[in-house]
Amino acid sequence: MKRFFKNIKSDKILFFGFLAALIFIILNLSLVGFFYSKLPPFIPLFNQMPWGEARLGLKEQIFIPIAITFAIFVINIIISSWLYKKTPLVSRIFSITTLLISFFTLLFIIRTIRIMV
Repeated sequence: MKRFFKNIKSDKILFFGFLAALIFIILNLSLVGFFYSKLPPFIPLFNQMPWGEARLGLKEQIFIPIAITFAIFVINIIISSWLYKKTPLVSRIFSITTLLISFFTLLFIIRTIRIMV
């Protein structure tokens, strides 16, 4: 297993991209954990839906974007490790994509919490 992730540690772009993404995911969990008790029972999560109750989700559903982001993080880190020897550029693209997804999830969580608290 160490050899599997050796490429990620050796490439600075991969390492710092995935590290920053992990930090953003931890920040997401920390923010939700800190403000969870202050959130109302229904929060606006589904912003693409028509105006009204369709936009609202249960308070527990605030963890869905974080879980999806973490799943993408794990999948991309595995794919990047696997592809690094063949195409380092694609691995770096996966790293930056993961970083952007986790950053935008953090912005979404901050915006949602700021509206409700």
